[in-house]
Amino acid sequence: MTMDTLKDAIQKAGSPVELLRNKAARAATFPVAPEFTNWRSEQAAWRTTAALLDQSHHMTDLYISGPDALRLLTDFGVNSFAKTAPGKAKQYIATNGDGYLIGDAVLFHLEDELFDVVGQSTVINWLQYQAEKGGYKVDLERDENSMDRPSGPPKTYRYEIQGPVALEIIEKASGTSVSDVKFFNMADVTIAGHRVRGLRHGMAGQPGLEMFGPWEERDAVLEALLTAGEEYGMVRAGAKAYATANLESGWVPAVVPAIFGEAEAGYREWLPVNQVASLAGSMDSAEISDYYVTPYEIGYGRSVKFDHDFLGREALEKMADQPHREKVTLVWNADDVAAAMKTLLEPGTPAKYMELPKSRYGLYQHDKVLRDGKQVGVSLDVGYINNEHAFVSLATVDPDLTQGTEVTVVWGEQPNSKKPLVEEHRQIELRATVEPCPIAQGTRASYRAS
Repeated sequence: MTMDTLKDAIQKAGSPVELLRNKAARAATFPVAPEFTNWRSEQAAWRTTAALLDQSHHMTDLYISGPDALRLLTDFGVNSFAKTAPGKAKQYIATNGDGYLIGDAVLFHLEDELFDVVGQSTVINWLQYQAEKGGYKVDLERDENSMDRPSGPPKTYRYEIQGPVALEIIEKASGTSVSDVKFFNMADVTIAGHRVRGLRHGMAGQPGLEMFGPWEERDAVLEALLTAGEEYGMVRAGAKAYATANLESGWVPAVVPAIFGEAEAGYREWLPVNQVASLAGSMDSAEISDYYVTPYEIGYGRSVKFDHDFLGREALEKMADQPHREKVTLVWNADDVAAAMKTLLEPGTPAKYMELPKSRYGLYQHDKVLRDGKQVGVSLDVGYINNEHAFVSLATVDPDLTQGTEVTVVWGEQPNSKKPLVEEHRQIELRATVEPCPIAQGTRASYRAS
């Protein structure tokens, strides 16, 4: 049976918002144990000792090779490529022609004319389409995530170790110093007799490396890392803890991609509908463009460089010096969160269920943020951080909302959508306080230094 294209699905649903809000997307899972101990202890480990996170299954890889590989990436990325070279990486960011975000991914420059784009499929689909439509001289090899791969294992394993003693563990396992590897640069080490490449970065904003190599070597490398980590108190982190790491580092996993305008009509005819996710939250505009964000609004302004031509450059140049919303952490009022959860134990229709530790119920989570009854922002991802003893969300809000400002988050849908993760519930409002992003002071300091 042929899969509907996004264009076909929108026509059947009536509008992009209706399609995404009621899309029957399954809950996001991947074949890693939910918990190895418990998610609270696993969250704590990346602050106190070290945590090992298995990233082998939930991301898609697009390997781009050939003489036009760099030109393709440059034409559709806001980032500068002036200093790119094998052994370096960057958070690759793509926009549409109006400067609104398509999405982001991690771009690995592996060898001359060989790159690997790793992340959710949003940017990967966009680049694949542009490569095919634009006649670029490139070869593409796509390795789907383990939820969507037709059969067989991943091509590559990925293990990340993060925490105060992460680098010591990696050095013990490899016999090689990695402490001087710069942020978003790669190390090349040997572990258990195998070549391992490691990217210096941190999903939870802590020191560490994301290590990768051929799938067939995964068990030997994992055993060596676990053995090296024993004396340091390293903990394996499962899927539940891993899903909350971004709340500490301040990375927004996904927003509605800006692919629904006239200029993207051809892309919607090409894209299978299963490549877009579901829209959740209290945002209730019927116009899909109201859900778009710019790179400036979610903290990517420093990555936008006008040293090359790229899709969206003219629009972003006009935005650059204008006021724009800013990414913050909202710390939700503890009494209000407790009261919302208590409704599950009371007669009548409860508030929307808050699953712990990650509480979003659609990949594109868009909840209204109000001040004095007026919308002043959007809450984009939400959950509980044990290390801060706080229920938080990542949000983009008007620039005049300074640290400590109290706002209100509207939680739940009205009316309730038809998504499988949505039960009958009532919409409520919860107080929240504007705080910096990332929320942990040490993380903010390390990210600024990077």
